[in-house]
Amino acid sequence: MRVLRSAEWRDVRRIAIGCCLSAALLGPSPALAFDFFGLFGDKPPAASQHALPYLIEFQSAESSRSLDKNLKESLEQASTLYRTRQDPPPDGETLVRRAEGDLAPLIDALWGAGYYDAALRIEIGGQPLSLGRTTPPGVARAAESFRAREAVPVKVIVEPGPLFKMRTISVIDARTRRPFSDEQLPSRIVKLKAGDPARAADIRAAQAALVDYFRSLSYPLTKVTKVRPVVLHRDDVMDVDIAVDTGPRAPFGPVTVSGKSDIDPKVVRSMIYIEPGDPYSPAAVAASRKSVLKLPAISSVRMREASRLDANGQLPIDAEVTDRKPHVVGLSARYSTLDGPALRAYWQHRNLFGGAESLRLEGDIFVPPRTNTRALDNLKDFELADLGGRFRASFVKPGLYGTRNDLLLDGMIERDNTGGDIFGGYSSKRVVGSAAIRHRFTDTFSTQFGVTGERGTTSDSLGTVDYSLFGVQAAVTYDSTDRLLDPTRGIRATGTVTAYPEFLGSSVGIVESKAQASTYYAIDEEARYVLAGRVGLGSVSGASLGDIPSTHRFYAGGGGSVRGYRFRSLSPLGPTGEVIGGRSLFEASLEARVKITDTIGLVPFFDAGGAFEPAYPDFSQPLRYSAGLGLRYYTAVGPIRVDVAMPLNRRPGDNRWALYIGIGQAF
Repeated sequence: MRVLRSAEWRDVRRIAIGCCLSAALLGPSPALAFDFFGLFGDKPPAASQHALPYLIEFQSAESSRSLDKNLKESLEQASTLYRTRQDPPPDGETLVRRAEGDLAPLIDALWGAGYYDAALRIEIGGQPLSLGRTTPPGVARAAESFRAREAVPVKVIVEPGPLFKMRTISVIDARTRRPFSDEQLPSRIVKLKAGDPARAADIRAAQAALVDYFRSLSYPLTKVTKVRPVVLHRDDVMDVDIAVDTGPRAPFGPVTVSGKSDIDPKVVRSMIYIEPGDPYSPAAVAASRKSVLKLPAISSVRMREASRLDANGQLPIDAEVTDRKPHVVGLSARYSTLDGPALRAYWQHRNLFGGAESLRLEGDIFVPPRTNTRALDNLKDFELADLGGRFRASFVKPGLYGTRNDLLLDGMIERDNTGGDIFGGYSSKRVVGSAAIRHRFTDTFSTQFGVTGERGTTSDSLGTVDYSLFGVQAAVTYDSTDRLLDPTRGIRATGTVTAYPEFLGSSVGIVESKAQASTYYAIDEEARYVLAGRVGLGSVSGASLGDIPSTHRFYAGGGGSVRGYRFRSLSPLGPTGEVIGGRSLFEASLEARVKITDTIGLVPFFDAGGAFEPAYPDFSQPLRYSAGLGLRYYTAVGPIRVDVAMPLNRRPGDNRWALYIGIGQAF
């Protein structure tokens, strides 16, 4: 039995190792195939007269030691035998050829992992392959002896040898052939240091870090021109020289829009916050891509950077966009043991007139609890008075005349009923309409000004209010988060002030203010551990509590507020001991979002909040607190959320716990 050892590879290495390593280090990492079969165990296909199923194992040459887990995974990814184990060959000769094709990739994988004195052998049915010469026919015959009996045992036996370490890492300017100074290239940028394992993947990561660093300094054409690894077998070390050509420093050039799209390019261009002459920045390119994707009509966008500078020394950028299908329908549901079920359906046209105009029609139906904080006992108890619902129509015209101004039109008809349990509630009917212009200063910051009108009737323990409200509204929005439904980094903040003066026709003159801010901090780079916090404030002034319609008072409690308490059940109490709403609001939440696996997460959380009678929170009413634990199932659309919350300072009549189910994080 012959094992290919380091001494036999020495002459081959002298010729090939530099070429192979340089190609591996300069080129992209190998593609990884997802292994569905690994989810269900590694059972080979059944024995057959027409094929030779086999069972492959990766073993250490030392029987007392197991193969390193990461090294084993690298070998599995490089092995055709392993990836095609569920597709058995028809005969022994084909199995032998498949195994012979694995020899070079497996050696490359060992070198890439830092084991440059490794040895390996492959055995089929107990017979070793002959390395470096033609495999004798006895190996194929040994495989054939298992036909129709059992899977052919295939073993890859590895003797890794010592793990080589980095000794010196030199980064030079490809044009001057001199090392970069500390001012030009801080040592922290090169993600390698003496004593680190000499792994190919780590050296590729260092190259990427170098390119990213110089591109962030407005050198858009930066590239690594050469990687020269030198393996010193006697000392088990490697020296690496990396040559970087930064190219010239350059600003952005003209920005164009292309692609197979029916959308006015001016609208797409209005979503790109790059102007010719701005300093080049990869972050600005990434932010522009994210901004364009906010248009519902756009499916994908590719920000293509020119390969060379134009005549003005600037770098042109092209946004290649692809449209979504123009129509979409959707249905969603949510449920809470305290607040009852709710259904939502919508229809949307994403490109109504060819300018990415969005028309969305949306309907909600919900059944709040009726008595004793419980949902309806059965369908026989159901009455139309138990139903709440709303219909909303919204229209958005982005990029008016190619500017960064958007036209927003909204209309809503609503019949609401917050339940008649022991904490009271209110019923309302109203019609609301608004029109506004939103100006986008950047991809993260915008302001909005508009007018709004509302007519309706509300009824609660304080009486019935028929009202008309006509006012002006101003709002600001800041959103630097990385994801809509599952943010892991950044800040999201909104603030709105709406004045309803009597001289505009309002039956009661009030000023309504709302603000909410949330922040997200990922502890690790993979965002498997995220801290999230939220604070909400509200105020309405200008009239007494009894004159303010119930729909414009503040309440806390529910799935988007203080979980564990019934929806809108936290507020000052009226003369009969029922909640009547307040003129101010305070809410706060804290969550720790922990991913257990790529698809499963746990979220312990704490909520606090309450509403108050004065126009500003004075905490005269006791805050209510809750805590709980959530389960998250992460999908491509967003996380599916299941929260169980327990009130910490319950009132008589409060449930001991509540369950919430929905899509997306709580905030």
